[in-house]
Amino acid sequence: MESRHLLMISLGGVIGTGLFLSSGYTIHEAGPIGTILAYAVGAVIVYLVMLCLGELSVAMPQTGSFHVYADKYIGPGTGFTVAILYWLTWTVALGSEFTAAGLIMHTWFPNSPTWIWSLLFMIVIFTSNALSVRFFAETEFWFSSIKVIAIIAFIVLGALAIFGVLPIKGYTHAPLFHNLFRDGMFPNGVKGVFTTMLTVNFAFSGTELIGITAGETKDPEKNIPKAIHTTLLRLIIFFIGSITVMAALVPWQKAGVNQSPFVLVFNSIELPFAGDLMNFVVLTAILSAANSGLYASTRMLWSLAHEGMIPMKYAKTNSRGVPMIALVLSMLGGVLALISSVVAASTVYLVLVSISGLAVVIVWMAIAYSQINFRKQWLKSGHSVSELKFKTPWYPVVPWAAFILSFLSCVLIVFDPTQRPALFYMIPFIAACYAVYYGKKMLKKRS
Repeated sequence: MESRHLLMISLGGVIGTGLFLSSGYTIHEAGPIGTILAYAVGAVIVYLVMLCLGELSVAMPQTGSFHVYADKYIGPGTGFTVAILYWLTWTVALGSEFTAAGLIMHTWFPNSPTWIWSLLFMIVIFTSNALSVRFFAETEFWFSSIKVIAIIAFIVLGALAIFGVLPIKGYTHAPLFHNLFRDGMFPNGVKGVFTTMLTVNFAFSGTELIGITAGETKDPEKNIPKAIHTTLLRLIIFFIGSITVMAALVPWQKAGVNQSPFVLVFNSIELPFAGDLMNFVVLTAILSAANSGLYASTRMLWSLAHEGMIPMKYAKTNSRGVPMIALVLSMLGGVLALISSVVAASTVYLVLVSISGLAVVIVWMAIAYSQINFRKQWLKSGHSVSELKFKTPWYPVVPWAAFILSFLSCVLIVFDPTQRPALFYMIPFIAACYAVYYGKKMLKKRS
């Protein structure tokens, strides 16, 4: 993969349903200023994590790297758990992405069954990943480009509407930023900012894909730092820029999860075919997230097999360098998640979604803690900091800040009754992962 692929994959992994759909929920819960604050804090957390990941992935560019670092610098049980959590995150996401893609197509073709479209997109995404790493990178580059162009257009048109250049429904004058402060800084209280942090972190999940691609990146010493350093700027422009436009044009009480706030704004400006255009962009975002998700979950299985944690057959690659067995298994996981969302939506699927929502934040904690221990071992083994091609700045402040802020965004969901079950499902699931790993180890010793 080249620099342009890496930049777009890290961007493509981030810009998905979290921004296009979940941002409405965040505005409704935290209020306009609260949402901007929550996304600003989230962007800082992600950037701190990326700075930690940068040092690790440049020093040791590995495909599917997180769990390798956790294994080596925290413990093998943690490495195994991190891999399973991250694999589950993307596999569950795959199921929901294919359902969402089918539903969007159903709005254009109401007489066609949704499952046919879901199946068609499964074949497209599977083919994209199966052909070659280069083909995957190229398709993801173009998927991401469409999203980026759409968001830039949204920010520009929204800004014109804010300052009265474009007319907007319900206003005879320029709305300016009145909606941001109309009901006070925090209309639902400061608590709303904290309880939405998990939603915000979910929206930012995907930036860490840079670490997974490290082993398949051309010139990682140059390209990985380049992608990381632009992360914070891109998150501020695309996320905080979009949220500010949305919150200024849509009263916070009207924002929700039933309709994309992007569609609400475009319809208010009364642009021709705005709804269809936005649905096309959301469809692109969904397919892009599925494309990245299948790549990430496949590489995580490949890496687990490579480290001897699951049978070696899953690490076997074909002539094009694609681990086909791991790819098929990850796709099957996505199909099972899709089935569970229909058959057992209130039980199995709810548990899976709850666990996968928290999983990314736990992976971020593992990345930060791995970097702390890596630096200690690096210095202990006689190396100097100057030898590192990429250094996490302000060590140990940055990694500890990344770890503590990620931990707090997990714990703070206790205050939100709707998200609280995620913690109750996650704790026994993590305990089960450790039990499986160490139980397997004990059985091996006895045999």
